Amino acid sequence: QVKLVESGGGLVQPGKSLRLSCAASGFTFTSFLMSWYRQAPGKERRLVAIISDGGSTTYAESAKGRFTISRDNDRNTVSLQMNSLKPDDTAVYYCKATRIRGVGSGYYWGQGTQVTVSS
Repeated sequence: QVKLVESGGGLVQPGKSLRLSCAASGFTFTSFLMSWYRQAPGKERRLVAIISDGGSTTYAESAKGRFTISRDNDRNTVSLQMNSLKPDDTAVYYCKATRIRGVGSGYYWGQGTQVTVSS
């Protein structure tokens, strides 16, 4: 059974940091790109950051310089370190696994974790 379980969300003041984690199970972790998306109230879900199986990263403009995505292929986890948080970062953050090799389902989503940035 495939599972992507996010954790680490919560309420944080502007300028502070938060670290999100996503624990993956039920599939071959290194056969998937891992990424974080976010969806603010009333808005579309948007990409925040991607990391390849080899560790190459890509960031949305809004995340560059503040967020860092990383993965641990031994522990099947992907993390998002978020620094200098702004109220505009308030959203539900989702972990996504996108297949890059092998056969089977093309992608999986986690259930999301709420991040609220407010004083």
